[in-house]
Amino acid sequence: MSNLRGNLQSISLTDVVQLLHVNRRSGELRVSNGRDKGILFIAEGEVVHAELGRIVGEGAAYETLEWERGEFEFVAARPRTGGSIRRVVPDLLMQAARHSDHRKRLRSLFPSLDAIPWPTLSGPELTRGLKLFEEDERVIPSFDGFRDFRQVMEALEQDEVAVLHAAHQLREAGRLKVLEPLVTLRVVPLKTGLFRKGGHVKVSTVLGDRWRAMGPYGRQAIRNLRVLLPSGPAVEPVQFSAALAEGTLAIPKEFMQAWGLSEADTVAVRPAP
Repeated sequence: MSNLRGNLQSISLTDVVQLLHVNRRSGELRVSNGRDKGILFIAEGEVVHAELGRIVGEGAAYETLEWERGEFEFVAARPRTGGSIRRVVPDLLMQAARHSDHRKRLRSLFPSLDAIPWPTLSGPELTRGLKLFEEDERVIPSFDGFRDFRQVMEALEQDEVAVLHAAHQLREAGRLKVLEPLVTLRVVPLKTGLFRKGGHVKVSTVLGDRWRAMGPYGRQAIRNLRVLLPSGPAVEPVQFSAALAEGTLAIPKEFMQAWGLSEADTVAVRPAP
């Protein structure tokens, strides 16, 4: 069993972990579901550490153990000491099942991780009188009305259960709204003058007015847009134009070339700080 590989449609990751536990194996269980990659570090059959992107510890283990599709490979290696997980495997798997149930309930309440949590109160009034866990108190300051749930998770290196639980606590108290400003627009070239290059993108004033009607975006000028590109997000200055069609995003040609976009491609955008 020095090397073991397979796919999660044939055997669950829980069964693989139990098999390694029974045989007291040591090594790295590497798992990929296409977009994400997780690693469970195993010493003498016990899961002692886990990593999933920037998330580490039990949260990373719980998220990875939920995957039902993907590939896994176990590579024998020296046991890792000083890990982040102290639970024995039976307890870890039981907690993972509870975590999964909790996550599914929270995702039914917050179905989109691209949505943006926006607190409707500020300062001490936001949390006054609420019974919050220490983890909630770490998460809540990151709800700024611009970062979506995924960005909060990445910034804090927290799994989605921790972040969504904090959002649920505030929304249950009537102190948080969930915004969905993300829109998909058709790309058109930005027209520029002979001696003037475009250092910004442009959208319609109709879209700008719609955004300004949402919570935090009406309190200050919208100066930047977050553009979600296949190669990763970009934040660029934005101008608004009454002459531009509502469903279009005007981009300088040099930006289009750098981003690998063609006219009539579509991209998703939303306000950025």
